[in-house]
Amino acid sequence: MTDTPINVLVLCTGNSARSVLGECLINRLGGGKWRAYSAGSHPTGRVNPFSIELLKEKGYSVEGLRSKSWDEFALPDAPKMDLVITVCDNAAGEVCPIWPGHPSKVHIGFPDPAHAEGTHEERLAAFRKVYDMIEVKVRKLIEVGPARAGEV
Repeated sequence: MTDTPINVLVLCTGNSARSVLGECLINRLGGGKWRAYSAGSHPTGRVNPFSIELLKEKGYSVEGLRSKSWDEFALPDAPKMDLVITVCDNAAGEVCPIWPGHPSKVHIGFPDPAHAEGTHEERLAAFRKVYDMIEVKVRKLIEVGPARAGEV
């Protein structure tokens, strides 16, 4: 058994909500055995303020979180990924990024809470709901391991 963590890249289009939530959840629940990063094919340039609010509410440090391009992870000095997870919601007609190379790949779609409308509390509730959905899948992923990620 190696002490090298399993590197996971969580991809979405904008890298402002779902992929950032997934990154944070994997890093917390992975207990140091998993190391997650997130990126987007067309990053918005900022993490959604509701993502930040929710993560703070859940006790996460949000320092250093940023919306970034997946191009950063294609550079020669970037961490080698063992698993790439796309989290866009195909049912919503989103185009999911496709990651080149040889890591294991899995798609686990979630609705985009950034499209929620209503009051501040209603919009935050949409983020909480998606966070809870992602948490269930991340717990299962960590339980089965990257080789069986497609079963999640």
